[in-house]
Amino acid sequence: MAKEKVLERYLNSLLTGDRNQCRTVIEESLQSGIPAHQVYMDIIWPIMTEIDKLYREDRIDSAQEALASRINRSIVNQLQNKLPRRPSKDKKVVIATAHSDKAELGGQMVNDLFESDGWETRFLGGTVSNDDVLSFIHGYSPDVLILYGFNGSDAPNVRALIDTIRNVNAFPEMRIMLSGGVFSRAEGLWEEIGADLYAETAAEAVMVAQAPAEKLPIPTRTIKQRGKSEQDAEKIEVAI
Repeated sequence: MAKEKVLERYLNSLLTGDRNQCRTVIEESLQSGIPAHQVYMDIIWPIMTEIDKLYREDRIDSAQEALASRINRSIVNQLQNKLPRRPSKDKKVVIATAHSDKAELGGQMVNDLFESDGWETRFLGGTVSNDDVLSFIHGYSPDVLILYGFNGSDAPNVRALIDTIRNVNAFPEMRIMLSGGVFSRAEGLWEEIGADLYAETAAEAVMVAQAPAEKLPIPTRTIKQRGKSEQDAEKIEVAI
Protein backbone atom coordinates (compact mmCIF):
# COMPACT_ATOMS: atom_id res chain seq x y z
CA MET A 1 0.00 0.00 0.00
CA ALA A 2 2.83 2.40 0.90
CA LYS A 3 4.51 1.77 -2.44
CA GLU A 4 1.25 2.35 -4.30
CA LYS A 5 0.80 5.69 -2.54
CA VAL A 6 4.34 6.73 -3.46
CA LEU A 7 3.74 5.81 -7.10
CA GLU A 8 0.42 7.69 -7.11
CA ARG A 9 2.00 10.81 -5.59
CA TYR A 10 4.88 10.72 -8.04
CA LEU A 11 2.64 10.15 -11.06
CA ASN A 12 0.27 12.97 -10.08
CA SER A 13 3.22 15.33 -9.54
CA LEU A 14 4.62 14.46 -12.97
CA LEU A 15 1.30 14.98 -14.74
CA THR A 16 0.86 18.42 -13.17
CA GLY A 17 4.47 19.33 -13.96
CA ASP A 18 5.37 19.87 -10.30
CA ARG A 19 9.12 19.25 -10.37
CA ASN A 20 9.63 20.25 -6.73
CA GLN A 21 7.02 17.76 -5.54
CA CYS A 22 8.61 15.05 -7.68
CA ARG A 23 11.95 15.74 -6.01
CA THR A 24 10.28 15.61 -2.61
CA VAL A 25 8.78 12.16 -3.29
CA ILE A 26 12.15 10.82 -4.42
CA GLU A 27 14.05 12.36 -1.50
CA GLU A 28 11.56 10.93 0.99
CA SER A 29 12.01 7.50 -0.60
CA LEU A 30 15.80 7.73 -0.32
CA GLN A 31 15.58 8.93 3.29
CA SER A 32 13.33 5.98 4.13
CA GLY A 33 16.21 3.66 3.23
CA ILE A 34 15.35 2.74 -0.36
CA PRO A 35 18.65 2.62 -2.32
CA ALA A 36 18.98 4.65 -5.50
CA HIS A 37 18.94 1.66 -7.84
CA GLN A 38 15.63 0.53 -6.32
CA VAL A 39 14.21 4.02 -6.78
CA TYR A 40 15.16 3.65 -10.44
CA MET A 41 13.37 0.33 -10.81
CA ASP A 42 10.50 0.57 -8.30
CA ILE A 43 9.42 4.16 -8.92
CA ILE A 44 10.83 5.82 -12.03
CA TRP A 45 10.79 2.84 -14.42
CA PRO A 46 7.18 1.73 -13.75
CA ILE A 47 5.98 5.33 -13.85
CA MET A 48 7.84 5.88 -17.13
CA THR A 49 6.03 2.82 -18.50
CA GLU A 50 2.69 4.09 -17.17
CA ILE A 51 3.20 7.53 -18.75
CA ASP A 52 3.83 5.86 -22.10
CA LYS A 53 0.67 3.75 -21.70
CA LEU A 54 -1.46 6.77 -20.76
CA TYR A 55 -0.19 8.67 -23.78
CA ARG A 56 -0.88 5.80 -26.16
CA GLU A 57 -4.40 5.50 -24.77
CA ASP A 58 -4.96 9.27 -25.30
CA ARG A 59 -5.51 9.77 -21.56
CA ILE A 60 -2.80 12.43 -21.40
CA ASP A 61 -1.68 14.86 -24.09
CA SER A 62 1.72 15.28 -25.73
CA ALA A 63 2.62 18.23 -23.49
CA GLN A 64 2.09 16.15 -20.32
CA GLU A 65 4.02 13.24 -21.81
CA ALA A 66 6.96 15.45 -22.80
CA LEU A 67 7.00 17.30 -19.48
CA ALA A 68 6.93 14.04 -17.51
CA SER A 69 9.85 12.66 -19.53
CA ARG A 70 11.93 15.78 -18.95
CA ILE A 71 11.24 15.86 -15.20
CA ASN A 72 12.02 12.16 -14.93
CA ARG A 73 15.30 12.72 -16.74
CA SER A 74 16.29 15.54 -14.39
CA ILE A 75 15.57 13.25 -11.43
CA VAL A 76 17.62 10.43 -13.01
CA ASN A 77 20.53 12.84 -13.56
CA GLN A 78 20.53 13.63 -9.84
CA LEU A 79 20.17 9.99 -8.78
CA GLN A 80 22.98 8.72 -11.01
CA ASN A 81 25.69 9.78 -8.54
CA LYS A 82 23.94 7.92 -5.72
CA LEU A 83 24.14 4.53 -7.45
CA PRO A 84 26.61 1.99 -6.03
CA ARG A 85 29.86 1.36 -7.89
CA ARG A 86 30.81 -2.29 -8.25
CA PRO A 87 34.30 -3.39 -9.32
CA SER A 88 35.06 -3.36 -13.03
CA LYS A 89 33.84 -6.39 -14.95
CA ASP A 90 36.15 -5.63 -17.88
CA LYS A 91 33.14 -5.62 -20.20
CA LYS A 92 31.81 -2.94 -22.54
CA VAL A 93 28.27 -2.00 -23.59
CA VAL A 94 27.03 0.53 -26.15
CA ILE A 95 23.47 1.85 -26.00
CA ALA A 96 21.62 3.57 -28.84
CA THR A 97 17.99 4.64 -28.65
CA ALA A 98 15.12 5.86 -30.76
CA HIS A 99 14.96 9.61 -31.29
CA SER A 100 12.56 10.65 -28.52
CA ASP A 101 12.76 11.97 -24.97
CA LYS A 102 11.18 8.85 -23.47
CA ALA A 103 13.49 6.50 -25.38
CA GLU A 104 16.57 8.47 -24.35
CA LEU A 105 15.37 8.45 -20.73
CA GLY A 106 15.00 4.66 -20.76
CA GLY A 107 18.35 4.26 -22.49
CA GLN A 108 20.03 6.51 -19.94
CA MET A 109 18.63 4.44 -17.08
CA VAL A 110 19.90 1.26 -18.75
CA ASN A 111 23.30 2.91 -19.15
CA ASP A 112 23.42 4.02 -15.52
CA LEU A 113 22.64 0.56 -14.15
CA PHE A 114 25.27 -1.08 -16.37
CA GLU A 115 27.83 1.49 -15.22
CA SER A 116 26.84 0.86 -11.60
CA ASP A 117 27.36 -2.86 -12.16
CA GLY A 118 30.96 -2.37 -13.26
CA TRP A 119 30.58 -2.22 -17.05
CA GLU A 120 32.34 0.34 -19.23
CA THR A 121 29.48 2.13 -20.99
CA ARG A 122 28.95 4.42 -23.94
CA PHE A 123 25.52 6.02 -24.36
CA LEU A 124 24.98 7.21 -27.93
CA GLY A 125 21.40 8.41 -27.43
CA GLY A 126 18.87 8.81 -30.20
CA THR A 127 20.44 11.06 -32.82
CA VAL A 128 22.91 8.60 -34.37
CA SER A 129 22.44 6.88 -37.72
CA ASN A 130 23.09 3.22 -38.49
CA ASP A 131 26.40 4.24 -40.07
CA ASP A 132 27.33 6.15 -36.91
CA VAL A 133 26.58 3.10 -34.76
CA LEU A 134 28.60 0.81 -37.04
CA SER A 135 31.55 3.19 -37.04
CA PHE A 136 31.50 3.54 -33.28
CA ILE A 137 31.29 -0.14 -32.42
CA HIS A 138 34.05 -0.84 -34.96
CA GLY A 139 36.42 1.30 -32.89
CA TYR A 140 35.06 0.51 -29.43
CA SER A 141 34.50 -3.28 -29.76
CA PRO A 142 31.71 -3.68 -27.16
CA ASP A 143 30.58 -6.99 -25.70
CA VAL A 144 26.92 -5.95 -26.03
CA LEU A 145 25.06 -3.49 -28.24
CA ILE A 146 21.67 -2.43 -26.85
CA LEU A 147 19.01 -0.84 -29.07
CA TYR A 148 16.30 0.70 -26.91
CA GLY A 149 12.84 2.19 -27.41
CA PHE A 150 12.32 1.77 -31.15
CA ASN A 151 8.77 1.77 -32.53
CA GLY A 152 7.11 -0.33 -35.21
CA SER A 153 7.97 2.10 -37.98
CA ASP A 154 11.62 1.82 -36.93
CA ALA A 155 11.68 -1.99 -37.19
CA PRO A 156 12.98 -2.18 -40.80
CA ASN A 157 15.83 0.20 -39.93
CA VAL A 158 16.70 -1.80 -36.80
CA ARG A 159 16.67 -4.98 -38.87
CA ALA A 160 18.92 -3.34 -41.49
CA LEU A 161 21.45 -2.44 -38.79
CA ILE A 162 21.43 -5.96 -37.36
CA ASP A 163 21.70 -7.53 -40.82
CA THR A 164 24.64 -5.30 -41.70
CA ILE A 165 26.43 -6.24 -38.49
CA ARG A 166 25.84 -9.92 -39.24
CA ASN A 167 26.93 -9.62 -42.87
CA VAL A 168 30.10 -7.66 -42.09
CA ASN A 169 30.88 -10.21 -39.38
CA ALA A 170 33.48 -7.89 -37.85
CA PHE A 171 31.96 -8.33 -34.40
CA PRO A 172 31.36 -12.09 -34.07
CA GLU A 173 31.50 -12.04 -30.26
CA MET A 174 29.25 -9.01 -29.77
CA ARG A 175 25.68 -9.75 -28.76
CA ILE A 176 22.76 -7.50 -29.74
CA MET A 177 19.99 -6.81 -27.24
CA LEU A 178 16.62 -5.16 -27.92
CA SER A 179 14.46 -3.53 -25.26
CA GLY A 180 11.56 -1.10 -24.94
CA GLY A 181 9.30 0.34 -27.60
CA VAL A 182 7.56 -2.08 -29.95
CA PHE A 183 9.75 -4.95 -28.74
CA SER A 184 7.92 -4.77 -25.40
CA ARG A 185 4.56 -4.94 -27.14
CA ALA A 186 5.10 -7.44 -29.97
CA GLU A 187 5.96 -10.80 -28.44
CA GLY A 188 8.86 -12.55 -30.15
CA LEU A 189 9.69 -9.65 -32.48
CA TRP A 190 13.18 -9.33 -31.01
CA GLU A 191 13.92 -12.91 -32.13
CA GLU A 192 12.47 -12.55 -35.61
CA ILE A 193 14.29 -9.30 -36.28
CA GLY A 194 17.64 -10.97 -35.60
CA ALA A 195 18.70 -9.96 -32.07
CA ASP A 196 20.44 -12.25 -29.60
CA LEU A 197 18.88 -10.97 -26.40
CA TYR A 198 15.81 -9.18 -25.03
CA ALA A 199 15.15 -7.43 -21.72
CA GLU A 200 11.91 -6.00 -20.35
CA THR A 201 13.56 -3.58 -17.89
CA ALA A 202 16.91 -1.92 -17.25
CA ALA A 203 17.66 -4.25 -14.33
CA GLU A 204 16.79 -7.27 -16.46
CA ALA A 205 19.09 -5.98 -19.21
CA VAL A 206 22.04 -6.08 -16.80
CA MET A 207 21.20 -9.61 -15.65
CA VAL A 208 20.63 -10.95 -19.17
CA ALA A 209 23.82 -9.37 -20.54
CA GLN A 210 26.03 -11.16 -18.03
CA ALA A 211 24.18 -14.49 -17.97
CA PRO A 212 26.04 -17.51 -19.42
CA ALA A 213 24.93 -18.41 -22.93
CA GLU A 214 23.64 -21.79 -21.78
CA LYS A 215 21.22 -20.06 -19.40
CA LEU A 216 19.59 -18.00 -22.16
CA PRO A 217 16.93 -19.00 -24.69
CA ILE A 218 18.13 -19.64 -28.22
CA PRO A 219 16.42 -17.12 -30.56
CA THR A 220 14.12 -18.70 -33.14
CA ARG A 221 13.72 -16.95 -36.45
CA THR A 222 13.04 -17.51 -40.14
CA ILE A 223 13.20 -15.08 -43.03
CA LYS A 224 9.48 -15.50 -43.71
CA GLN A 225 8.56 -14.98 -40.06
CA ARG A 226 10.82 -11.96 -39.79
CA GLY A 227 9.04 -10.19 -42.62
CA LYS A 228 5.64 -10.97 -41.12
CA SER A 229 6.77 -9.82 -37.67
CA GLU A 230 7.82 -6.43 -39.00
CA GLN A 231 4.43 -6.00 -40.69
CA ASP A 232 2.72 -6.98 -37.42
CA ALA A 233 4.88 -4.48 -35.54
CA GLU A 234 3.77 -1.67 -37.81
CA LYS A 235 0.12 -2.72 -37.37
CA ILE A 236 0.56 -2.71 -33.59
CA GLU A 237 2.11 0.74 -33.74
CA VAL A 238 -0.82 2.11 -35.72
CA ALA A 239 -3.35 0.41 -33.44
CA ILE A 240 -1.87 1.83 -30.23
